Amino acid sequence: MNSDPAIGGVYVAAVTPHRDKSYEADVGAALDLVDFLAAAGVDGIALLGSTGEFLHLAFDDRIRLVQLAVKRSRIPLLVGVGHSTSDGAVELGRETASAGAAGLLLMPPYFFRYGQEDIREFYLHFVTAIAGAAPVFLYNIPAFTNEIAIDTAAGLLSTGLFAGIKDSSGEYGYFERLRAVSQKTPFTLLIGNDRIYSRARRMGAHGIVSGVACAVPELLVALEDAIGKNQTAKIDQLDGRLQEFVDWHDRFPTPVAIQAAVYERGLKTGPRAVPLGLAAQKLLDEFREWFRAWLPLVQREASGEVLE
Repeated sequence: MNSDPAIGGVYVAAVTPHRDKSYEADVGAALDLVDFLAAAGVDGIALLGSTGEFLHLAFDDRIRLVQLAVKRSRIPLLVGVGHSTSDGAVELGRETASAGAAGLLLMPPYFFRYGQEDIREFYLHFVTAIAGAAPVFLYNIPAFTNEIAIDTAAGLLSTGLFAGIKDSSGEYGYFERLRAVSQKTPFTLLIGNDRIYSRARRMGAHGIVSGVACAVPELLVALEDAIGKNQTAKIDQLDGRLQEFVDWHDRFPTPVAIQAAVYERGLKTGPRAVPLGLAAQKLLDEFREWFRAWLPLVQREASGEVLE
């Protein structure tokens, strides 16, 4: 299963809104978010990744959210099927594929440490068990689970069994190695880190799965358009705005800043999984104030309006 040209451009790493009284998905709010993102012109949405805090949700909660989101969405959905066990990942993958997801994002099994040979076997077992029910994408996110070492990723992708990879490492050298591998065995190469998106996209990445796009989809849509048209000045301007948001984002646990910004856009997000300390809460209040002033400027720039 080689690269899918339909998967590319701007995919949104969506937050998962939660109910106020219990930490389960607020499906109604999640569907409102899907509508908001689709209306903004993004190419697709990625549900239940790290930004979507999948690990806090029960198995049935995840499946129900996917089933309803697929029915609601007018654009393709990639869905995270990460699990701490191999059997759990396979079951999630089968259910998600049956629901109609455009692709499955699979990170290595999380929490416990595994060697690269173990990780390789985990992926090969999964793709065999799924038996072509949906395209499978490796999901490298070493900040939160075991890294897929570049040699392991290259070996797996070279089999032709995987549709591609979402690399959230933020390491440009890792991207360069992947790009070299893709010259021999084509696959879809998605960047999962907003920090290096603009540079990597211009050098051949097929697209991004962006957390920032959940809060400011118009910024990423405009930046993608500018990259496609090779508008250097506009790329620099919009990427500068993107880096401003990322600088704030990285001062908080994931996905606190994105949730706060989504809420400022008038959408429900629900409670955080863990309360912030006093210093972090004060900083978050400063971020909210900054975002309210920053957003109109970005919207005008994204629309092509020249600011004096």
